[in-house]
Amino acid sequence: MEEVKIYTTPTCPYCKQAKAYMDKKGIKYIEYNVMKDQNALQEMVKISGSRSVPVIVACEQVMVGFDPVRLEQMLNCMQNRSDV
Repeated sequence: MEEVKIYTTPTCPYCKQAKAYMDKKGIKYIEYNVMKDQNALQEMVKISGSRSVPVIVACEQVMVGFDPVRLEQMLNCMQNRSDV
């Protein structure tokens, strides 16, 4: 299955919730700390149009913030694509 990208900052509580949710489900993700990585910050803003975190990218979808229902839909989309 393809990996999820998550753009975060160390102090963001919603970033921590999103990562904990994916850890609990065993979902692999690549984390980009936008406070330390200016290239990741620029990429995040280009993708989302926002400087808010977290930004989660999965299954060619972009979510700003953490919504477990929407994240589950994105993860299901990824699973369905890998089953093909």
